[in-house]
Amino acid sequence: MTFDDNAIDWLAALLADAATSEIMPRFRRLDRGDIRQKTSAADLVTEADVNAERVITARLRERYPDAVIIGEEAHSENPGILDGLGEAPLAFVIDPVDGTFNFASGMPLFGVMLAVVVKGETVAGIIHDPVGKDWLIGAKGAGSHVRHSNGNLEKARVADPVPMSQMTGAISFSFLPEPERSRLARNHVRTLSQFNYRAAACEYRLLATGFGHFVVYNKLMPWDHLAGVLIHAEAGGHAARFDGSAYNASHVDGGLLVAPDKESWQELRRELWAE
Repeated sequence: MTFDDNAIDWLAALLADAATSEIMPRFRRLDRGDIRQKTSAADLVTEADVNAERVITARLRERYPDAVIIGEEAHSENPGILDGLGEAPLAFVIDPVDGTFNFASGMPLFGVMLAVVVKGETVAGIIHDPVGKDWLIGAKGAGSHVRHSNGNLEKARVADPVPMSQMTGAISFSFLPEPERSRLARNHVRTLSQFNYRAAACEYRLLATGFGHFVVYNKLMPWDHLAGVLIHAEAGGHAARFDGSAYNASHVDGGLLVAPDKESWQELRRELWAE
């Protein structure tokens, strides 16, 4: 079975259903045994992550039995599932709770993310906000929209370009090596202000709806970025790896700089990395 635009409504409902049944009943109700560390004290997994991914995966398999399905938690158990993502005729990439640290801490800054990938190209992205009960949805060639809980659609559009001194943005320092980490931290103060939501779902929403200008990421796991980059691009933005090359489903390294347009990207790349 192939993917078509009519499936976006079904996928959006699927993410909301998983949030309603598996995520929100556990929000601010987790026991200590429901939270586990993965790679560090800042990299957590909860029963909400595991169960939401299980529900989403099962329903995707029912509708798309031949599709490749890659979830963040399944990858933790079997890193080899990423093999072939770039060539699969149809693949779904899931982050069941993006912003798990916030979720586990009782902070309402998290989301459910899903990307649809066809032969290595991201063709649709959905970010569901379980707290606000709405969606940010982008489809290749069709733009990006916020779908509100009442069904109304609001076109998403990135911020207008401004000089770097007037930009707000985020740099994910924790995965940057030295001396690059210190260099970007020093140059970041040349912007107007900074944010760090510890959740790509929230940061991509901020950028795609015009309330922030840029983000810098160095860890490129597909569930964190495929949906957001597509949504941001369809909202008019520009993203590329640090060397200027296009980001795609096969990339797990090379860094990522996301900006309102190519000229802003070039200014940020030059000035943030300046010696």
